[in-house]
Amino acid sequence: MRAALIILLLASALSGCGIIGKEFDETGGWTAAELYNKASRDLDGANYKRAIELYQRLETRYPFGRYAMQGQLDIAYAYYKAEEPEQAVAAADRFIKLYPQNPFVDYAYYLKGIVNYNRSIGFLDRFIPTDQSQRDPGSALDAFEDFAELVRRFPDSRYATDARQRMLYLRSTLARSEVNVAEYYMKRGAYLAAANRAQYVVERFQRTAAVEDALEVLIDAYDALDKEMLAADARRVLELNQREGRFIDDTPPPEEISLGRRIWDYLGLDEN
Repeated sequence: MRAALIILLLASALSGCGIIGKEFDETGGWTAAELYNKASRDLDGANYKRAIELYQRLETRYPFGRYAMQGQLDIAYAYYKAEEPEQAVAAADRFIKLYPQNPFVDYAYYLKGIVNYNRSIGFLDRFIPTDQSQRDPGSALDAFEDFAELVRRFPDSRYATDARQRMLYLRSTLARSEVNVAEYYMKRGAYLAAANRAQYVVERFQRTAAVEDALEVLIDAYDALDKEMLAADARRVLELNQREGRFIDDTPPPEEISLGRRIWDYLGLDEN
């Protein structure tokens, strides 16, 4: 009898250790409203990692309803603020897929553009890498396409004006980067490659300040290649546009924005 009691006590102790070893989840019995509101407070308090965890739990436990819908968009913003751009874009894409008819889906498109725009800052600010021909403008191009999609689908969106401004800046800056690559090729003696890059700018980036420099590179490249007629044509185009004052200044960078997450105020989710 005594031996049996000892075995029982040992078994209970071992079982207790197993329980203690498990991570305690204080949110175990929380409602959707409680999870959402706590995640929102953490997000507002810049505790992005914790906010993301709570939004994930909200999605897992309560995949339907207004809290889940808002949480899907909020977590995209939380990833953006946590400097996890891939996750932010993926979350925005997931919202677009799940709620394509939502009246505020334009925000998801805009957020994608902002994420990629900020990812491209390093590219836009550094035009002269060690080897310009290896520079990948992928994020800048992605941002341009994201903004273009927003403007195409939602021309009257509250975010459309800013998106258009950023598209102009991105286009101008991408054109400038192409000219820099062409100039790099000129320095390396790759005159045909330089001419091709410069010609690409003239054809694809009209009405940007980079066109004037592209024509100058084109003239130098054709001169180096002994293409006298082509050089003369490029020079004539350059001089004509200079005389007519058709070249424009670089598009200034858009102002910084304070991208907010709470766009569905009428739902009053935080009041529950």
